[in-house]
Amino acid sequence: MQIRPPLAARDVGPVSIAGAVVACIALWVLARPASVPAGAYVGQLVGAVSILLLSVALVLISSLPWVEQWFDGIDRAAIWHRRLAITGLLLLAVHIPLSSSPIHSRWGGPLGTVGAIGMIALAVWAILPRWQSVVPGPLRGIVRGLKDAPVVRDVRRVFGGYDRWRQVHRLTGVFVAAGFVHGLLDGSPFPESGVLRWSYVAIGGIGLGFYLYRELLARFFRSLHDYEVDAVRAAGEGLVEIALRPLGKAMTFVPGQFALVYIEAKDGWHRHPFTIASAPHERLVRITVKALGDYTSSLEQLLEPGMPAVIGGPHGRFDHAKGTARQVWVAGGVGVAPFLSWMRALEANPPQGRVDLYYAFTGTPAPFADELVAIAAGQELVRVHLVDSASDGRLGTARIMADVEGAPAELSVFMCGPQAMLRDLQRGLRSSGVRARNIHREYFDWR
Repeated sequence: MQIRPPLAARDVGPVSIAGAVVACIALWVLARPASVPAGAYVGQLVGAVSILLLSVALVLISSLPWVEQWFDGIDRAAIWHRRLAITGLLLLAVHIPLSSSPIHSRWGGPLGTVGAIGMIALAVWAILPRWQSVVPGPLRGIVRGLKDAPVVRDVRRVFGGYDRWRQVHRLTGVFVAAGFVHGLLDGSPFPESGVLRWSYVAIGGIGLGFYLYRELLARFFRSLHDYEVDAVRAAGEGLVEIALRPLGKAMTFVPGQFALVYIEAKDGWHRHPFTIASAPHERLVRITVKALGDYTSSLEQLLEPGMPAVIGGPHGRFDHAKGTARQVWVAGGVGVAPFLSWMRALEANPPQGRVDLYYAFTGTPAPFADELVAIAAGQELVRVHLVDSASDGRLGTARIMADVEGAPAELSVFMCGPQAMLRDLQRGLRSSGVRARNIHREYFDWR
């Protein structure tokens, strides 16, 4: 008899959500009132599952420590928040045409409309920065042209920017509340089934309770540390390294974690999550930033030594101590940040066995390459492989597995880098025999 391995920590959250969805569907199947037509009942069941998923999505962004443990990292919780919100919206598209109800309260219909339109608008706004991953290749030229059209340019000026999106995104709970109250007022099964009514109230109430906690109370429980900018320097390949000096008690963290960094620049305060690139024993906290948005592209001009900063956290559970004795680390571009922290902290946090670090970049000199090679030179168990995609080609699974001794099933792989690169590597590693539970990613792109 084959014994199933226990669930990995990162699997507990998704499995528990799947269990909640199955339980919700089973309850609605068993408790269906005979008077409600089957078609309309299916539509309202879909609406109830949508509210369940949206409520769980609100729980996942509550910033509570146990949520991070539940999903093995707040970055993974954020990824699942997005997945659940999108799935909930897709279910609304099924719910709307199916759920005919004889109950038409004064406020139920308008609230449902407000909730649906608001959630769709927020979803579209969230997708727009990633439009190239959604729009087919042949149409991308047209979209680029539209982006610079006069009216569209004015709309982008008003609604663009990470900080503005983050502030408006906080309305998510308001729109979920509108949809929840709509279902409570107009749900035809509820007058005849107290079980369905109160389970629905509990599900929506929990999600909205967590939303209110995040908006009204979470700020009083956050771990914040006062810092100031010590130095800002270009690191090459579009990377900028910011060094922050503590003004009081320094933040303690584990190598590979990230933090929410608030910095007052010349144009005001900015808030971004950044992976910590320094080692815990260093006095300065160093973060490595890729020039992607308007703010990160002008950091060298906006920041000067002495400017105030606040660090919240730390967060994340990207830790090589969770792996097997034989490990491979894969860094791509700015994804080198957590591995910089690991390498700089090797004396205090040595690996369990042989480690091969593959650092993929484009063009030379590669940022931090000399430092990584120098650190590895003093470590018997660590080897650094520099892969310049311009001359060596794209880093692939074949090259990695050619250097691995032993069974692939005993290998742990830790990766951080561009999504497309990691997706291809993950697929290749699985085909080569690496266990899915032994492949770990740091989702820096959830921000």
